Amino acid sequence: MKFFIDTANLDQIKEAQELGVLDGVTTNPSLMAKEGITGVDNIMKHYKKICEIVDGDVSAEVISTDFDGMIKEGEALADLNEQIVVKVPMIKDGVKAMKYFTDHGIRTNCTLVFSAGQALLAAKAGASYVSPFLGRLDDISSDGLNLVDEIRLIYDNYGYETEILAASIRHPMHIIECAKIGADVVTSPLQSILALLNHPLTSIGLEKFLADHKKGN
Repeated sequence: MKFFIDTANLDQIKEAQELGVLDGVTTNPSLMAKEGITGVDNIMKHYKKICEIVDGDVSAEVISTDFDGMIKEGEALADLNEQIVVKVPMIKDGVKAMKYFTDHGIRTNCTLVFSAGQALLAAKAGASYVSPFLGRLDDISSDGLNLVDEIRLIYDNYGYETEILAASIRHPMHIIECAKIGADVVTSPLQSILALLNHPLTSIGLEKFLADHKKGN
C-alpha cells in the first residue's frame, strides 16, 4: 500500500520524505489556504516546490466546477511537472473532464467520493485514482471503511485499473483497516503516519535493552 501525505506544509512533507516511506502528496484549496498560500501564481509555485521534495505523484486540485474551466486549469497544472495528478470533483462535468484528461494522457484523481456508484463512474471515465472520504462518512454515522470494501470488490470484479486512494484519514487504525481491505493508497496527516511507530512494548523493550547495555559497561 502506498503512503501519501495530505498537506501543503513543506516541512511536514520533507519530514515524511525523510522517513523513507512517502509515495506522494495530496492537497486541496483548504490545505493551501491553511498555509497562507493564495492566488494562482503562488499556488502554482507551491506545487512546483512540493514536486521538488517528493519523488511520487502530487495531486493538485482544480477550482472550477464547469467543464471548460476544469480543462483549462487541469492542463495548466499538468504542465507544471509530470508528477502532477489533476484532482477533479465527482460532479457531472467532473466526469466529463476526467474522460477528456484520460484521452489526452493526463492522470486524474477523482475527489469527494462518497458512494460506490460514484467510484464506478470515476473508473469508467478512466480516473487514475478515486478518493473515498472515510472520515467524513464516519462523521455522519456512515461506514467509510465499508465503502472502500465495496469499491475494492467492484474494481476487482471488472479489472479496473483505477487505484483506491483512501482519504479523510482520521487516525492510525484507519490506515491499518484500509491496508487489510486492500486500498491501494492512503493519504493522511503526518501525525497518523507517525502514530504507526508507537507501541508501549517497543518503548519498554528498548528501555530494558539500553538499561542492560549500561549495566554491562
